Amino acid sequence: MIAGIIAGITWAFETIILGIALAMTPFVSTEQAVVLAPFASTFLHDAFSAIWACIYNGVRGKLPDVVKALKTKSGKFVALAAVIGGPVGMTGYVLSVNNMGASIGAVASAIFPAIGAVLAYFFLKEEMQWYRWVFLILSLLGVYGLSYSPDLNITNFWLGFAGTLMCAFGWGIEAVIIAKSVQDDAVTDEIALQIRQTTSALVYGIVILPIMRGWGFTASLFSGTGMLIPVIAVAALFATASYLFYYRAITEIGASKAMALNISYSAWAVVISIVFLRDMSLLNPVTIICTIAVLVFGILAAADYKELFGKE
Repeated sequence: MIAGIIAGITWAFETIILGIALAMTPFVSTEQAVVLAPFASTFLHDAFSAIWACIYNGVRGKLPDVVKALKTKSGKFVALAAVIGGPVGMTGYVLSVNNMGASIGAVASAIFPAIGAVLAYFFLKEEMQWYRWVFLILSLLGVYGLSYSPDLNITNFWLGFAGTLMCAFGWGIEAVIIAKSVQDDAVTDEIALQIRQTTSALVYGIVILPIMRGWGFTASLFSGTGMLIPVIAVAALFATASYLFYYRAITEIGASKAMALNISYSAWAVVISIVFLRDMSLLNPVTIICTIAVLVFGILAAADYKELFGKE
C-alpha cells in the first residue's frame, strides 16, 4: 500500500516537471513542434528512464539478470506489455487529448484501473469486492472533477474515442501482464522496469518517430534549447522511481489494488502545486473536495476489508 502511494506521489512530481518541459519554447514555437512534442518528449522521457534504470540495476549488479530475464517467456511478455502500455497506450492518450481536449484525455487515462480490475479478475483471479468497485468509481469521479473543463474542444469525436479506448485498455492490459510476469522469480520488479522502459524507447525511436517524421525535430532539441533536456531527464528520474514503486505494489498487493493507488497522482499533483509552486488558484472548494476524494477513495479502493480486519 505504501509503495503504491509513493508511486502516485512520484508520478505527480514527474507530471508537473514534464509539464514544465512541454511548456518550454522548443515544444511550442511552431505548429510542427506542437504536433511532434508529445511523441518526441515521450521518446526522450522513456529513453532517459531506461538509462536511470540501467544505472540503478548496474549499481546493484542486476544487468546480467536483465539479459537472462529477456530469454524467459515472462521477460518477453514484459516487452509485449511495454509496447501495449507505451506506444499503444500513450499514442491513444495523445489522440484523445488532441481530438477531445485535455480534460477528457485526463479522464481517459484515469479509467484504466477499472479496465485493469476487470481484466485482473478474469486473468489473474484477483477478487474485487463490491465496496472496492464503489470506492474506485468515486475516486474516478474525483479525477474527473479535477480535470473537468466546460470549454471542451472536440474536433474529432470518433478518433478521440478510439484514442480513449487505446489508452485505457493499453495501460490496463500492461498492468495485468506485468502482474503475471513478476510472478516468475527471474523477473523482479526492477528487471521488469528495465525491460519495459528500454523496449518502449526503442519502439518509439525505431517505429513511432520515423512514421511521424520526427527524428530531425527530436535531434534538434539537444542543441540550443537551454534547460529542456535536463528538465526531461529529471522528470524521467521521478518516473523511474514511480515505476519501481508501482511494480513493487503490483508484486505485493496485485494489479487492481496497485492501479487504484496509482491514479492518486492527479490529487498529489494538486497538493505539490500548492505547496511547492505556490499555485493558490487551486485553493477552491471543488479542487479541494475532489483532491480529498481521489486520495481517500483511491486508498479505500485498494484496501481489502477482510485482510485488514479478518472479517467478511
